[in-house]
Amino acid sequence: MQELRELELCNEEVLAAINKVPRHFFLDSTFEQFAYTNKAFPIASGQTISQPQTVAQQTQLLLCKSGDKVLEIGTGSGYQCAVLCELGMKVHSIERQKELFDLTAPFLIKLGYSPDLYYGDGYKGKEVYAPYQGIIVTCGAPKVPEALLKQLAIGGRLVIPIGDGESQRMITYDRLGENEYSMKDHGFAAFVPMLEAKAR
Repeated sequence: MQELRELELCNEEVLAAINKVPRHFFLDSTFEQFAYTNKAFPIASGQTISQPQTVAQQTQLLLCKSGDKVLEIGTGSGYQCAVLCELGMKVHSIERQKELFDLTAPFLIKLGYSPDLYYGDGYKGKEVYAPYQGIIVTCGAPKVPEALLKQLAIGGRLVIPIGDGESQRMITYDRLGENEYSMKDHGFAAFVPMLEAKAR
């Protein structure tokens, strides 16, 4: 996408992956003609599909490569997940909304992608498959979940929008040692809120 190339948000490998994913398949037919514009659109369960610029930025910030094990929090439409799969990453993805999970899981398989998808609580991550070289959160969290930091491999990176309300800051955490992390702020972000755990 030329617009993303001009913004210099990501490398050619990430751009190529984004170009390979048929974004119009992830949208309601109402918005299909606008699928390749740099805009976010509503999807089921009151959620949104992120604009390509945001997907490009988060994917680039993740610093992961083909073969790396990645945990995604917030499968949503499956668009970000598909981009990570195109890059050859081994993706585990958690979705909190049952309606979205039931729609997205078979849809991604139909498109030829094979991530491991789970219906569950993103705040808890997926410890059974940890550690992860990268963790990417596609919804705004009021604070960083401790469980996600602990599930990072040493040398791994968490990309997460942090903040209350409709706007956040895009933050990365790099795990430097058993109990040592470095944090960096990458600027403004706008995501739907990360849902709190529901009572069982």
